[in-house]
Amino acid sequence: MSGQAAAPRRSLVWERRRRAFAEFCREYARNRAGLAGLAGLVVLAAIALSAPLFIDPAGLTVTGGSGGRFESPSARYPLGTDAFGRSVLAMVVWGARISLTVGFLATFVSVALGTLIGITAGHFGGWSANVLMRVTDWFAVLPALVMAVALAAVMSRSTVTIIIAIGVTAWPATARIVRAQTLAVEARPFIERARALGGGHGHIMLRHVLPNVMPVVLAQTTLLVAESIIMESTLAFLGLGDPATISWGAILQEARTAGAVSSGIWWYLIPPGLAIAFVALAFTVCGRAVEAVFNPRLRERR
Repeated sequence: MSGQAAAPRRSLVWERRRRAFAEFCREYARNRAGLAGLAGLVVLAAIALSAPLFIDPAGLTVTGGSGGRFESPSARYPLGTDAFGRSVLAMVVWGARISLTVGFLATFVSVALGTLIGITAGHFGGWSANVLMRVTDWFAVLPALVMAVALAAVMSRSTVTIIIAIGVTAWPATARIVRAQTLAVEARPFIERARALGGGHGHIMLRHVLPNVMPVVLAQTTLLVAESIIMESTLAFLGLGDPATISWGAILQEARTAGAVSSGIWWYLIPPGLAIAFVALAFTVCGRAVEAVFNPRLRERR
């Protein structure tokens, strides 16, 4: 009987979730800037995923370039070539794979860590919350980029190191936002009912608190991806990334080392810089659109 009674409840829960998702899509579709940013990201992601179909990785090595040194844009090389005769367009397209991967994975690490600390501090309170929030404050007052540079400098130079360095330094903002939202959720009557019915800490945190803070986490995630991509590009530009991988920041670092700035070789500098700016702007407008969906006050201001 209990299994038969649980099935309709699960069906009702999934129906509510489908309706909430449909409502979210309708509200998001009303934000033109958010739709434009999402469309741009979908196109860029499709190009990055399909890059191996039309780009030979062998041509991206320092010995695989088929063009001349610093060739200006032409029909064969729409964005010219670099110091090793490689196509800058092919490098920018291939670099999107690393930059987007690092941005998403670093954001996942940061959001997961911040959400865990925020919910734990907001749910338990007391001395444990004080300790967690003091640690959060300590990380928050330190420059995230400086900490990421320090971590990347003492660890081995690899993509995993960049992901860890960004993930463990960009979580304080998420932790504080999630903690504030957790405190608001914990004050609602259904939490008291769950406790009265014998719900433990894990049940309340996972089944009641986490679903109610997920909208905030989602909005924070879209904003953090842009920040993570910029930080990855900065670390790679400073020479702290994996020298064997191609990312937008690594392209800028190689252009600076080759003297592209002083030589006026603009096609080596502008394309990766514009790619970084475009992705950061697209994720930012998507994040603002998500915020507007979940915050009625922001919808009224549009």
